[in-house]
Amino acid sequence: MNWVKSRKLPAIEAIEHNSHPYLTPENLWNSLHSSFNIALHRQVNLNILDKVNCKPPQKWSPFSRFEFKSAISKCNDSLTPEPDKLIWRHLKIIIKNEDCLSRIIDITDICFNLEHWPKYFKVSTTIVIPKPNKLLYDHPKAFHPIVLLNTLSKLIEKVVAKRLQFIVVSNDFIHPSQLGGLKFKFTADAGIALTHIIQSGWAKGRSTSSLAFNISQFFPSLNHNLLVLILEKAGLNHKATKFFANYLIQRSTNYLWNNLSSPMFDVNIGVGQESALSPILSTLYLSLFLYILENRFKSLKIPTSILSFVDDGLFMVQNKSFNISNSHLFCSYNILSKLLDSFGLVIKHSKTEIFHFSRSQSVFNPPPLDLSPLGGPILRPKDTWKYLGFIFDQKLSFHKYIDHYANKAISMVKCMKLLGNLSQGISPIQKRLLYRCCALPIALYGFQLWFYNKALVSYHMKILNKMQRRAVIWILGAFKTSPSEGIEAIAGIIPIKYHI
Repeated sequence: MNWVKSRKLPAIEAIEHNSHPYLTPENLWNSLHSSFNIALHRQVNLNILDKVNCKPPQKWSPFSRFEFKSAISKCNDSLTPEPDKLIWRHLKIIIKNEDCLSRIIDITDICFNLEHWPKYFKVSTTIVIPKPNKLLYDHPKAFHPIVLLNTLSKLIEKVVAKRLQFIVVSNDFIHPSQLGGLKFKFTADAGIALTHIIQSGWAKGRSTSSLAFNISQFFPSLNHNLLVLILEKAGLNHKATKFFANYLIQRSTNYLWNNLSSPMFDVNIGVGQESALSPILSTLYLSLFLYILENRFKSLKIPTSILSFVDDGLFMVQNKSFNISNSHLFCSYNILSKLLDSFGLVIKHSKTEIFHFSRSQSVFNPPPLDLSPLGGPILRPKDTWKYLGFIFDQKLSFHKYIDHYANKAISMVKCMKLLGNLSQGISPIQKRLLYRCCALPIALYGFQLWFYNKALVSYHMKILNKMQRRAVIWILGAFKTSPSEGIEAIAGIIPIKYHI
């Protein structure tokens, strides 16, 4: 049975520009290319990096067999074939041959020694997919580009990305508040950091005001010239810097829309989001930006803290007065807008949000933040705020947060009932495995934010116990009146408190 089917995109005529539908594929290709490369002609200020100190150049050693074998061992064999029609399962078989592996390593080392990335690896295919939760799909901005690279190119990029991250982390180039785009960094880290800052502010008798912003089309907007200068500042030696300078230029791609394929287009801006190098390159681009932004806050004595997770940023100000906090956030947003312009980036004002955290027992009615003089909206705090999948409330009770994810897990368990019952379908052992692998991680997503020493978790545990009880009853086909401890023991599922 096909559980998942490919979703067809709308017909070409359904896409409009200035209320006029596209009647030919050529119009669609040009519109998609201009929409996905909107930052091509933005100006950047290369002199902005002059005051940034360079890290000592690091030696770029030849690549090892272990690096390639460890990189390919984590690749999924069932992924869609890339443009070269080579899948990871085939490449793993090739890598097992020591002579073939030696040739691949030689190719990679020669690329760095010659400061050149072959044109064959620069050709890609861009799959156009719809963005989720859009009311209408009648404009190119309602779609999202996914870049498919040749499989051998992706393997080499995985190895290079891991090496590059090791170098920049070892010399402390990454900004401490940059919590995304790096290995071993997760959304939970950002949520824990935010929760810690709020709690520490309450310990000092201060409320915390947060301003969340998003950088529009971040990955396709990275300027190549500025990125090369940043790599030089990060401590890469001359050959490695020149290699990346060549890696970024003269790239080309074609677009796929249903069964239609476009001619090749030149891509001279940004980094592809499917590339293994895009997370670390974008992190480096933002890290230097965050250092400069932080220094400007210090020079102007603006007490604003920063958190960043890829293209989602967060300003935090702690004060007893929300009016003073709003004024600091307004100044910070103004500085942010101007500095992003120097880096060729733009804020997506429609995603800017404000939220205040306070333990006050009185009527909570903080003033709105008017960003209209800066081209932004008038922001009014809501009862809850969703950030990186976490649902925050004013007092960090996380009640609505646990309700939301427990309900999602219960909904998944209900859907799993289609897979079998006592008389037919999958066995109880398989049901248990499904629950452990699919439903439980959803219910416990981000539990580190609310489960800590001396935290009030009775409500959370009550909701999670109800969720697990319904799952265990489905696994065993037990009566609804069965005792929870007994059916959990029979199903081989430990109590929810021990999962946490």
